Amino acid sequence: MKRYPGHTKRRIQLCRRGVAAAEFAVCLPLIIVLLLGTLEASTMIFLKQSLSIAAYEGARTSITSNATAVDVQASCNQILTQRNVAGASVVVSPSPLESQAIQSWITVTVSAPASSNSVIQGLFYSGHTVSAQASMMKEY
Repeated sequence: MKRYPGHTKRRIQLCRRGVAAAEFAVCLPLIIVLLLGTLEASTMIFLKQSLSIAAYEGARTSITSNATAVDVQASCNQILTQRNVAGASVVVSPSPLESQAIQSWITVTVSAPASSNSVIQGLFYSGHTVSAQASMMKEY
């Protein structure tokens, strides 16, 4: 290392620590935003997957013999409760389910507001609604 007059080894080390602290102060907000964004994206992926599973289970329930819309909603709500999904709604179509003929398609749509299922309220996904649907043919 080249020596400069008036610069001792101790003074050079203090300057380096100051540079590291300044770099950390500049990078910390970016790291925090990336961390929070990753956490929120993971939460929304989990929400979407939970809604997909609930819609699929509801569609499976809807194609059984003597199934009612109440049975389908109960099946969906059981999955949603286990996965702590808040504010979800279940729509079964066509309606009424009991009078649908064999080989007709039944569609179950499950949706939930992203803001009430978010880790950080109102930061990234405020005002968005996540939904999933599943369709199956009635066989019985």
